[in-house]
Amino acid sequence: MIRAALLQTTASDDPARNLEILRGMVRGAAAQGAGFVLTPEVSNCVSASRAHQAEVLRHEADDATLAGLREEAARAGIWLSVGSLALKTHDADGRFANRSFLIAPDGDIRARYDKIHMFDVAVSETETYRESAGYRPGTRAVLAETPFAKVGLSICYDVRFAHLYRRLAQAGAEILLVPSAFSPVTGAAHWQSLLRARAIETGCFVLAAAQTGRHAAREGKARETHGHSLAVAPWGEVLADAGTAPGTTFVDLDLSQVAQARGRVPALSHDRPFEGP
Repeated sequence: MIRAALLQTTASDDPARNLEILRGMVRGAAAQGAGFVLTPEVSNCVSASRAHQAEVLRHEADDATLAGLREEAARAGIWLSVGSLALKTHDADGRFANRSFLIAPDGDIRARYDKIHMFDVAVSETETYRESAGYRPGTRAVLAETPFAKVGLSICYDVRFAHLYRRLAQAGAEILLVPSAFSPVTGAAHWQSLLRARAIETGCFVLAAAQTGRHAAREGKARETHGHSLAVAPWGEVLADAGTAPGTTFVDLDLSQVAQARGRVPALSHDRPFEGP
């Protein structure tokens, strides 16, 4: 059994201020017994302005948010999922990385994952996104081992690509992470259904720490996100829903439920070859 804490934030486009808030939330969660703390997607900076991002973002080695959260994990002796950070890369085209980190209780980085699927959509006439214009996609799925579970990493829009999660589960994942900054429109329509489906299909716990509300921006259009950080059990029950207010949501995970769910419906071992279409 491990107590997980999902941090739900309304990050601004000011990385220093966001880190200050996250430090306090991580400390508070650890003080209340959490051994595994999770932050949302783009925990360091929510911004729709590429120019502002180019000004305030840093490379991984120089990122103050990553350094600060590693310090907090080591201070508290906890596992910490940094849902993702927007980071500069050395790519010739100047695109950023949307990168998730799993931090061990000694502060070491145990796993990195770059978001594979880019959110290039037209939700409505007034709400469009082209993530690939600013971020370059990752190319590798990542499974990390911890003392309490094998953990599969993903980020936000990845949740719509079921084959990624099946691959992670068949490789041994028991917990799937889906840190997000979900659109309010698609969130209201699909968020809970997608997360429950990924849990049911794989027999995994699904933990999704999310951004929420209207995000203050010094430059560019202010973004809005859906909230509702969610924890889902391997049988598909919603264990916790954080609603739309910033805060911390706790859930106790009994990993024996993974084997129980898979024993009842062993779909992960029932793949069959087929032809067509």
